[in-house]
Amino acid sequence: MERAHRYRRAVNLLNLSTPLGLLLGAAGARGRDRARGPDGLLVVGGYRLPLPDAPAFTVGNVILVRGEAAGLLARPALLRHEARHATQYAFCLGPVMIGAYLVSAGASLALSGDPASYNPFERLAGLEDGGYRRRSLRFGRIRPRT
Repeated sequence: MERAHRYRRAVNLLNLSTPLGLLLGAAGARGRDRARGPDGLLVVGGYRLPLPDAPAFTVGNVILVRGEAAGLLARPALLRHEARHATQYAFCLGPVMIGAYLVSAGASLALSGDPASYNPFERLAGLEDGGYRRRSLRFGRIRPRT
């Protein structure tokens, strides 16, 4: 494992985001389907809680997926996207990122009707790798009255 990934793993343990991810995995997936991912990531499959409404999401170094853990490991682009979110947790003080992410998703939703298109966390993680497509701003479709 590269030095940067060891550092990310340690920071996400210390900022409590990885323990929070493990707790969510135990509660939402009962922690039965686990796989070691690359670069110090842990993939927990079988997530069943209603929020968030996404096929995969990351908390610390833990990636939670609705399907099987092995299914995510077979999708390298989505795995890269989620790994970038793990790095964002390290830089954004762990659980503090959740609030910042939600505010960013709300702003993106207001701007484009989509929570990802103008969310800086999703854009920096790679919209296409995460399965998102970029939508245009709502303001571009509004025509002034004549």
